[in-house]
Amino acid sequence: MTEHHRSAQPVHRAVPQAPGFDNTTALLSEGYRFIGNRCDALGTDMFSTRLMLKRVVCMRGEAAARMFYQPNRFTRRGAIPPTALALLQDHGSAHTLDGEMHRVRKAMMMAIQSPESRARLVALAEAEWRRHFARWTRLRKVVLIREAQAVLCRAACAWAGVPLVNEEEAVLRTAEFSAMIDGAGAVGPRNWLGQSLRRHTEEWARGHIEAVRMGRPVDPASPLATIAFHRDADGEVLSMEHAGVELINILRPVVAVARYIVFGALALHEFPQWRARVGSDDAALQMFVQEVRRYYPFFPAIGGRASTAFEWNGLQFAKGDWVLLDMFGTNRHPGTWGDGDSFRPERFDGWQGSGFDLIPQGGGEYATSHRCPGEMATVELTKSALRLLATEVDYDVPQQNLDISLARMPTLPTSGVEIGHVRLARAS
Repeated sequence: MTEHHRSAQPVHRAVPQAPGFDNTTALLSEGYRFIGNRCDALGTDMFSTRLMLKRVVCMRGEAAARMFYQPNRFTRRGAIPPTALALLQDHGSAHTLDGEMHRVRKAMMMAIQSPESRARLVALAEAEWRRHFARWTRLRKVVLIREAQAVLCRAACAWAGVPLVNEEEAVLRTAEFSAMIDGAGAVGPRNWLGQSLRRHTEEWARGHIEAVRMGRPVDPASPLATIAFHRDADGEVLSMEHAGVELINILRPVVAVARYIVFGALALHEFPQWRARVGSDDAALQMFVQEVRRYYPFFPAIGGRASTAFEWNGLQFAKGDWVLLDMFGTNRHPGTWGDGDSFRPERFDGWQGSGFDLIPQGGGEYATSHRCPGEMATVELTKSALRLLATEVDYDVPQQNLDISLARMPTLPTSGVEIGHVRLARAS
């Protein structure tokens, strides 16, 4: 398919129109399925509608993702609800920058995610998992989402160079990061709670940046030092506010990996034939984790506004046009995945990927696009946790509500996945 046509038509006029003057209420009630439901009904991968009374083009699929993630084609500024932006990336972060400013800041984030750094993070997480496993044996049951968030918060803070001083602080930071994640897709109390708690986290993060800049000893290779002394494209160090934001932005996503771990544990329960393979075969574990990331809901969609006017497939996009790319729907698109609504890890046997077909954390090149720099760490942390759950502990899964509501964004199994009667597995 070519991108340029002489008779390009304005995109809002050329693509099908979703029924209804404004579909905000439908988005809130349908959640992850909102874009896909309309694409299916209209027989298209792209349509126009209004959300919050503003015109938006909604799209899904690999071709749409490839178009969306072309460097410098879309900006995130003005494309994400302010309440969600404040809890996720926030103003002044790499995610909100474009051009050379984005390139230099993204290079800093990628340096933090070096293979050596990721290996250290995984090792810290594994030590925390084993400490928690021992505690679980003394409890009647635990809720896995809470435990995974606690494990990852402790590991992330130690890795970043901001170790938590005691159990009280560990509980507080875990609650703050968890509320940011849980409130990002919400309207109302969940979002308000996340924003209220984030203010405390920002003050804490700025305090660490200030202390290091004032001379507190720190490992120069640590993420804390990297952020504190980074110079942007203009040659200036980050403001205290923006440095604090970026420190939060390397910690919160690690805590968010708890959701993939919980979905993975659910998959081990619902597809028990994979448990032995996950524990003993790294290739099978890789396939399993990629299928968890493809199949289970994480981010529903990503927004962008056209940075400049451009043509694509006979459609004219004007500067400022608002576009929503359906990440959930792209990950299940029948044109790419066939039986996308089925959990089938073997689909990843020999899979190479285009960079635009599997996009739970964005698409394109890490260095030039807004794709999450922590995606490789996400895969490694999830693989490590599921391997440990499959090999180092035995447990029961009591009767509970494991339903996943696709109307709730972000979502989880209703119970958070409870496990009980935990026993340390005997070494073979």
